[in-house]
Amino acid sequence: MRADLTPKTATDPPPEPNGTGLFDARYTAFLETITHLRPRLHRYCARMTGSVMEGEDVMQEAVFEAYRKLDQFDDSRALSPWLFRIAHNRCIDFLRQREVREEAEAVAAEPDLTRPTEPPDQPLDFAVERLVIFLPPKERACVLLKDVFDYSLEETAELVDSTVGGVKAALNRGRAKLAVLPKRASTPTSPAPELLRLLQLYIERFNRHDWDGLRELISADARLRVADCFAGRFGDSPYLAEYKRYAGAWRMALGTVDGETVALLLRETAEGWVPAAPVRFVMTSGRVERIVDFFKCPWVLEAAESVAVS
Repeated sequence: MRADLTPKTATDPPPEPNGTGLFDARYTAFLETITHLRPRLHRYCARMTGSVMEGEDVMQEAVFEAYRKLDQFDDSRALSPWLFRIAHNRCIDFLRQREVREEAEAVAAEPDLTRPTEPPDQPLDFAVERLVIFLPPKERACVLLKDVFDYSLEETAELVDSTVGGVKAALNRGRAKLAVLPKRASTPTSPAPELLRLLQLYIERFNRHDWDGLRELISADARLRVADCFAGRFGDSPYLAEYKRYAGAWRMALGTVDGETVALLLRETAEGWVPAAPVRFVMTSGRVERIVDFFKCPWVLEAAESVAVS
């Protein structure tokens, strides 16, 4: 049985050419040059996909695509809109795969004659911003880009491959729908009992620093992705060795992020142990098959509506 604790995207960023899984130095340098843009890119992808963790997966795919296409970038133009367009296209691909695109296509048939809705006097508040997930993708993208990220109508039209008139119509529809949507809280979901037990066992062994015991839970062919540094076979990684090296600095607990059950890495502070990053797992037939660790992505929890330790 396959757990619900599953990253939905499969494309890993580039490993080092020698196959170690460590990121290429040039790619790492590229990531450093866009560090200031990544929280905004993640926020956009998170709102488009409806998940802060899936949003990070999509954003990493978009950043890798941008890296591969650097020779096509016109460096006389701003980098941010170019990255946003790539991220937007990746989000649409994600939504197509999740079969949300059907709703967008149905809405596209609606007439563009919609009663104008005034733009908000101030940026959408955090709770309302999250409700854009209930809009069809084009309306969702236009509201985010115009009302949240403050792109102009012309810039938004270019980013979503539309016209200014099309963007205005999508904004009117989206704003009107948001105005009547009730604010909704995340509803926690629980994985199957046997999968939950495996996750709890993983957490218990992590906290006991039982590294050999952890390896027993992980499939020989398991895959690992740690943002900004590794993507490949778990067996080729220094993953557990790094946590062993800093064993006293980290704990792990069962928790939820926006209602999704995850393992939460906790960091000790003056106020006690606080959530620092989620870790997602794919578990099949009683073994861990894939781990995605977000400890280098602080913006993931910052963008979440709710983070709770069980």
